[in-house]
Amino acid sequence: MHKSHLLRKGRVSIPHHYYSITLVTHNRTPYFSSLAINRLVTKQLIDRCEKLSIDLIAFVIMPDHIHLLIQLSTTTTLSDFIRSFKGTLTSILRPLINSQRLWQRDYYDHMIRNETELLHNARYIVANPLRAKLVQKIGQYPYWWCKYL
Repeated sequence: MHKSHLLRKGRVSIPHHYYSITLVTHNRTPYFSSLAINRLVTKQLIDRCEKLSIDLIAFVIMPDHIHLLIQLSTTTTLSDFIRSFKGTLTSILRPLINSQRLWQRDYYDHMIRNETELLHNARYIVANPLRAKLVQKIGQYPYWWCKYL
């Protein structure tokens, strides 16, 4: 039984708060493994953040998921931002990946409560390729960015 509805339980969207978000591909398919696709993902992420006045703090594009750290604006809810990003990216990438479904149905989010947690989450996101043993040094992995580094 699909339990993605449980991810929404207790979800809140508060302006100016920071959120750590994980978006996972459908069936954990490694769609984000090429430079060309990851450039499109990065461009779309930056464009969506600028258009919706979202402050992008950090991100990493892993082969089968994306981690984001953002600060919401007063004009956009968390679910509106995710819907916009996932929807636009799906229409751009669908012809390139030969699949109708790019994403798992929902997403994981965590509201950041203080500055210590913000820095911890930024480090966690940036270190994801190291934990996944994709590289030995973060500088070797090209698909990440962090405002603090």
